[in-house]
Amino acid sequence: MTDPGLFDAVLARGGARGATTDAAWVAALLEVEAALAAAAADAGTLDRADAEAIADACRRPVDPGRLGAAAASSGNPVVPLVAELRSALEGSAASGVHRGATSQDVLDTAAVLVARRAVAAVTDDLRTAADAAAALAAAHRDLPAAGRTLLQQAAPITVGLRAAGWCAGLEAPAAALAAWRPAVQLGGAVGTLAAFDGHGREVRAALARRLDLDEPVLAWHTERGRIAELAGLLGRAGAAVGTVATDLVLLAQTEVGEVREDVAGRGGSSTLPHKRNPVAAVSARAAAITAPGLVASLLTAAGLHEHERAAGPWHAEWRPLTELLRTVGSGASWLADALTHLAVDPDRVAASLDVTGGLLLAEQATTGLRARLGHAAAKDLVTTAAGTAQDEHRPFADVLTEALADLENPPTDPAAEVRALLDPAAAVGEAAALVDDFLRSREVTS
Repeated sequence: MTDPGLFDAVLARGGARGATTDAAWVAALLEVEAALAAAAADAGTLDRADAEAIADACRRPVDPGRLGAAAASSGNPVVPLVAELRSALEGSAASGVHRGATSQDVLDTAAVLVARRAVAAVTDDLRTAADAAAALAAAHRDLPAAGRTLLQQAAPITVGLRAAGWCAGLEAPAAALAAWRPAVQLGGAVGTLAAFDGHGREVRAALARRLDLDEPVLAWHTERGRIAELAGLLGRAGAAVGTVATDLVLLAQTEVGEVREDVAGRGGSSTLPHKRNPVAAVSARAAAITAPGLVASLLTAAGLHEHERAAGPWHAEWRPLTELLRTVGSGASWLADALTHLAVDPDRVAASLDVTGGLLLAEQATTGLRARLGHAAAKDLVTTAAGTAQDEHRPFADVLTEALADLENPPTDPAAEVRALLDPAAAVGEAAALVDDFLRSREVTS
């Protein structure tokens, strides 16, 4: 894809897009053909001069549009590419192009080269996002915030602990993608290497070395576990991006306002002058929503390859693989941008903590009253006070103060005791220590 694209700035951001353009695909195909000729020369089945001539031919520009149009007659772009290379050469060099290989060998190997470059970009952006989240965790280690379950306020956490969770969720798929090792594809027409005159394994080993790819024992023409694995890894990365992006979108809502993307000039509306939309988080979330469908397409195709070479399922992989790399790459890039420019508003965080008038601290109040009342009585008193506060639309702190004052042996200063019971900073458990443990673990593994 050389056309910049109407939607690409929003939905195809980042280095993965450049690694998956039509030009990048053609460059990878040519790289494989040149390496295949060099590998044949390494194995002694092709003159070195012919291999160098083929490499020179592979350096000439090839128009992706023309190649794509020509692919319609054969069903894949390798056939017209080979014809074009041979037409540019003479004699034994021309006959040495693509010798022994089948179209799928070249296209599959090119696909993993394209994927490797795109995955590197995705991994870099995931790590940038993770680093930004870690910085937020350190900066807001002790800042109490409303923890939410099922989209309802539940109990206090800290902004730092939430950010540490974002970081952990992003680092895991980044590490998994970094550990992914693609393999060369070379088997000939039906995986027997028959057209290599007994030198097939030598050529395959040399090709793997030249392209820095793993060498499988057998061709994987219809055993598509490698593609399924890559799809799963990218799907996992997309899910991690989506989880964080969803949090950011929700926290940036007008009624919440705990975070914002602090980028001048971004987030405007075509109609509403006041809008500051979280564009980066929204775009990252859009990518995460798109990714699972592409993963499903690849997994569906992987299970339908038949016999030694597939009629359709192989072809069905090309576009969703390209789009999955590009889409997850876009999400990772946008999320890195969002987290790098994220501003936390402590006042709004504090306001969210108080929006229920203290109900968020009901569990802590029960725990704090156990010594005075016993577990059952403390739970009953707090539950009743919470219900009254909700039914009468009154601050929970006021209702609980009245309940303590009405006890047979009330505390000396019920209001002061309630303030202590409902102190968010005292209700975050081991959040600060958990953040510290997590940040130390990153230092050890970095």
